[in-house]
Amino acid sequence: MQRRDFITMLGGSAMAWPLAADAQQPTGRVYRVGYLAFASREHQAHLSKAFEEGLRSLGYRVGQNVLIEYRYGNGQLERLPALAADLVRLGVDVIVSG
Repeated sequence: MQRRDFITMLGGSAMAWPLAADAQQPTGRVYRVGYLAFASREHQAHLSKAFEEGLRSLGYRVGQNVLIEYRYGNGQLERLPALAADLVRLGVDVIVSG
């Protein structure tokens, strides 16, 4: 596992840790996660997959009790503020950056 993959997975686990108890209980709540990445979807695919696997290990199921809103900067730093603002407008519960 590369250092960056490990850090991403660790960050995803840390983000989801406080919500892990809720995922175990049938609350009916669907959490919305904003995922903001500097790279393109293609370059970020392995990290996105690791993030989803980390959430799955904590009891989250994409499309069932968690939705992930992905936004990619495609390597253009100047795009990130607008993409982050879009996630805020959507009202996501948390924004993860990778």
